[in-house]
Amino acid sequence: MAAVAEKTRINLKKNDNVQVIAGRDAGKQGKILKVIPEKNRVVVQGVAFVKKHTKPNPQRNIKGGIAEREGTIHASNVMVLCGECGKRTRIGHKLLGDGRKVRICRKCEGVVDK
Repeated sequence: MAAVAEKTRINLKKNDNVQVIAGRDAGKQGKILKVIPEKNRVVVQGVAFVKKHTKPNPQRNIKGGIAEREGTIHASNVMVLCGECGKRTRIGHKLLGDGRKVRICRKCEGVVDK
């Protein structure tokens, strides 16, 4: 039987500004391009480049060679940057007066969602 990975909730969303806190790209900042909750991973702009060897395909107008693109990194290795205080922070949740549930910065209590 195959081992089933436990699915955990990711508090990260596409277009969040994040900072990498571990690994070879620690300290870099970027925007989340894609979230993969099944694997608990994210793709961050300008971080974790991998080389992909591509075959030329004239029908699709693809040149061959070695292409570089962003790879995935584990969601636990990034932290959200607060838009108000500018610091990296953990995410909390809060119900507003109008009934909306928003994500908040744990340091300054500012709203992270736009």
